[in-house]
Amino acid sequence: MNISKTFLAIVMVGFSLLAASPAQSGTREQALLNSYVGNWRGESVLVGSDKPDPFRCRLSVTKGRDAKINYSGRCSLITTNLAVNGTIAYIEESRRYEGAMSTNAGFTGLAIGQQRGNTIRFDLKESKKDRGGSDVRIGAEILLVGDSITVLFEVEFNDSGHVMTADVPFSR
Repeated sequence: MNISKTFLAIVMVGFSLLAASPAQSGTREQALLNSYVGNWRGESVLVGSDKPDPFRCRLSVTKGRDAKINYSGRCSLITTNLAVNGTIAYIEESRRYEGAMSTNAGFTGLAIGQQRGNTIRFDLKESKKDRGGSDVRIGAEILLVGDSITVLFEVEFNDSGHVMTADVPFSR
């Protein structure tokens, strides 16, 4: 598996961190989540591969059932396309946001979102195996701030120590 394709799969893991279970949410928290409904686009450059590789992403956020928002995203890098789907919800019982996802690359994730002011931050750090069976350390951070979404990624291939990163700002 080439490194760029593996990294793009990891990028989609970051998006997939945004899914949750059924819940009742507070009015203020639901209003904040609903403020992200719409179509988003982001561009970035994958740093750490043989040469910096530009890529583009689209993200559609819609109102869901059970006080959730749903999202569907797609990123393309060179000839690779990866898709991610999931939901985000505020879980009143635990007083927190939760997000999870699934991708067409076989990665899934669950993350807890913490709110500070008008920022909701989802953070995931875990180790997985890529399709080739190599250990990979994944770090993904998703920031929902005001009228913007930013996704920060870091992937380290444990066997080689090779690290790739990308910061993807999204706008409507």
